[in-house]
Amino acid sequence: MVANPRRREQVAEAAVELLGSGGGRELTHRAVDRVAGLPLGTCANYFPSRVALMEGIAERCFELLAPDEDRLRDLAAVTDPEQALEAYLGYVVERLLARPALPLALIELRLEAARTPSLAARLGPFLRAGLEADVDFHAQRGLPGGRETVLALHHLVNGLVLDRLTVPLEPDADPLVTAASIARSLVRGADA
Repeated sequence: MVANPRRREQVAEAAVELLGSGGGRELTHRAVDRVAGLPLGTCANYFPSRVALMEGIAERCFELLAPDEDRLRDLAAVTDPEQALEAYLGYVVERLLARPALPLALIELRLEAARTPSLAARLGPFLRAGLEADVDFHAQRGLPGGRETVLALHHLVNGLVLDRLTVPLEPDADPLVTAASIARSLVRGADA
């Protein structure tokens, strides 16, 4: 079979939607083919194993969650470091909540990795590389705090998104306001 990058993306996007909406039990090669509207066997041609499929899902999620360069330019205009941090963090939460299947698929991947050592071995370095890229971005933009702050913000965003997309503790709370408030507290606490 000749590799077709667009077809691979189509398969991976269908897998993201399937995993995000139906969970791990729904994720089979045949189900992905059906969701993608492709002939049976297409998914297996691009992702021959379940672990390879899940790795492809992770890659596609992060591609789809990539920030818009114009929006980043607008955010770079915010000169107060604390306000800039709140704005960037809000944009991350906004992107995640705009397409719930993406973060839900990432949550499902992490749950599966907890039970599947071969997936954990491949997903762990991928997630850690993302964290390090965020640490570099944080430093380049002159945002307050260092690596520990970025790690804490990752935990904040992961928990906030999990709460918002499952059974929210405070359904009426605005997640962007919550994220900004916690980020302010975190940064002010780090300065103390």
